[in-house]
Amino acid sequence: MPKASTKAPAPSGKLQKRGNGARSRPSAKLKLASGRDANMTHSPANADDDRIITALNLPETELTPGMAAYFAKCDEKLGFVPNVLRAYAFDMAKLEAFVAMYNDLMLAPSGLSKLEREMIAVAVSAHNRCYYCLVAHGAAVRQLSGDPALGELMVMNYRAARLSKRQRAMLDFAVKLTAEPWIVEEEDRAALRKIGFTDRDIWDIAAVAAFFNMSNRVATATDMRPNTVYHGQAR
Repeated sequence: MPKASTKAPAPSGKLQKRGNGARSRPSAKLKLASGRDANMTHSPANADDDRIITALNLPETELTPGMAAYFAKCDEKLGFVPNVLRAYAFDMAKLEAFVAMYNDLMLAPSGLSKLEREMIAVAVSAHNRCYYCLVAHGAAVRQLSGDPALGELMVMNYRAARLSKRQRAMLDFAVKLTAEPWIVEEEDRAALRKIGFTDRDIWDIAAVAAFFNMSNRVATATDMRPNTVYHGQAR
């Protein structure tokens, strides 16, 4: 997702048009799809994912000028508006807070590369089995790394990937923080320092992992569906 400034968009994929050749065009008043019909059957399985974004029936709201411009920038840079933004668009305060936190954690300067932050997102989401984040951020790993196999490995089991010692230590910490946060102790922080991470880096690893734990739970609770375009990106 792009920053509201002139910064480049988050690495959610290359610019692509929708399958019918038409791009989505956000408007100041966004129509939210909701209320999944359990009796509807489609082929392929994700046929409705760009229309029915969550299982909740939440009323639409007017986008603020800032968010309308942000949605337009997403459409310009990515060719679509990520469904997670559309899912949050029922409440401008929540949408703006989500966008600000995402941009700060994933795009702002950090000792962690953008690829490393996306790898944390995928490793955490894999532990939580979050469909939305695995599809969207798995695509980001494929694109940023230029290695489709790495994206698949990260989604399935990062421990099977041939990672550097730095990456493996980072992901082990992020997943431990996800699975059993109460057992994280000084020994874990010391291990990260030993391999070259600064205290600021450790903060950033923890913050990215924590953000995606929150995002995973909201996405799973609402049955949030990823944009279909993600599935074919960077293959």
